[in-house]
Amino acid sequence: MACAPALFAQPLSCRVVALSDGDTFTCLDAANSQHKVRLANIDTPEKDQPYGAKSKQVLSALIFAKQVRVEVQGTDRYGRTIGVVSVAGLSVNREMVERGAAWVYPQYNQDPSLPGVELQAQAARRGVWGLPQSQIIAPWEWRKLGRSLNSEFTARKQQSALTPAAATGGSCGKRLCGQMSSCADALFHLQQCGVTSLDRDGDGVPCESLCR
Repeated sequence: MACAPALFAQPLSCRVVALSDGDTFTCLDAANSQHKVRLANIDTPEKDQPYGAKSKQVLSALIFAKQVRVEVQGTDRYGRTIGVVSVAGLSVNREMVERGAAWVYPQYNQDPSLPGVELQAQAARRGVWGLPQSQIIAPWEWRKLGRSLNSEFTARKQQSALTPAAATGGSCGKRLCGQMSSCADALFHLQQCGVTSLDRDGDGVPCESLCR
């Protein structure tokens, strides 16, 4: 969430019209211009993460359809405005941490008081801190895990996309089920070599003694 500082940026006043998750929302200013705002200093659970939906609900209860003030700190690489948000004098960023709906984002936090607020929320087991220990995962760790799992999934998908010929080193030439070394070998000869006699009942499954 590295952001470019906004030199002498004026505070933004806008009405919240939509939420993306627990730390990002869209608002309209007086000129009806749209702004996407990311809460500074904090990070909330991802949508598919334990407490992700609840975190969004907490933010919604605080700001949805309300007029907010954004103390702009800059913009991030996605073009979102990064800022400290308040509604009716209440710091939304701080409130999210206090309710256990957000982590302090150590890599980007500029508010030295927030870690203490987080410790109090942990001690009181508020919000996410009341979940089973196995489900309490910092969002940045969750994203890192997700990238790792996605890479593994992609690798497996690519492996499974290999033709039976690549998997078996096969080439056309076999005609009988008794000659097949595996189901993959039989599938290759049916699908790539056109040996339809391997699929006597026409159900797409060759050599059922191997492939059932």
